[in-house]
Amino acid sequence: MCKTWVLVAMGFAPGQTSAQAAPAKLAKPPKLHVVTLGPVRKVPYTPADVQQDEKNEETTTLRVRPLVVDDRQREWTMGEMHEVTDRSFAVRRVMRVNDALPGEKDARWAWEPGPWLLVDRVTGHIDALHLPGFDAAVSNVVWFRDYAAYCGVGSTAKGGLYAMVAQLGARRAAVEKQVGAWPQENHFVPVCAAAEWQRTPLRVTLKPTGGEATTFALVGTAALIEEGDPEQ
Repeated sequence: MCKTWVLVAMGFAPGQTSAQAAPAKLAKPPKLHVVTLGPVRKVPYTPADVQQDEKNEETTTLRVRPLVVDDRQREWTMGEMHEVTDRSFAVRRVMRVNDALPGEKDARWAWEPGPWLLVDRVTGHIDALHLPGFDAAVSNVVWFRDYAAYCGVGSTAKGGLYAMVAQLGARRAAVEKQVGAWPQENHFVPVCAAAEWQRTPLRVTLKPTGGEATTFALVGTAALIEEGDPEQ
């Protein structure tokens, strides 16, 4: 009786010896992914708003890098990546688009800056970030934590230039305030200065080029407009 009890406690059926018992199944370890950015490569690119006298090597080239997951190239990227968490980062995508007109037989491949990507180092998963109102011709994104600050454009027929702060995972923008008209025939390049972040208290300043700066204090997914000079 005592022997039978011991075998049952160890996972054996009554009358079954340890030699007859099936070996225990070991849990399969999770697959480890390797995510890297490859070496920089220069490719031709000329923005539509660059004048003839402004064309030089800096304005007519992009510095791109391949995004590689498990030794397989998944995307082309540009600029510096932003570490969002210890397992994920955001980086700007670059696409090759066919610039051929209808009726042209041969493809005309051209490099164009694209949306931002969120990359998970653990799973190797890549998501395209749909930042509201983001337009590469208007301003770039300045990241802080999981917030993206930039100047965007309105999606309605009235248009408009907006100060925008989007938070990853939030359903609506934390900041969306009109700061000017858009489109503009003779606009500055860039249209907006780079956003300026402050950690404590959490706030961000956005300023159209040639316009007035506006500072927003962020509380979760909400924001308050701060009056006066942000340095005071």
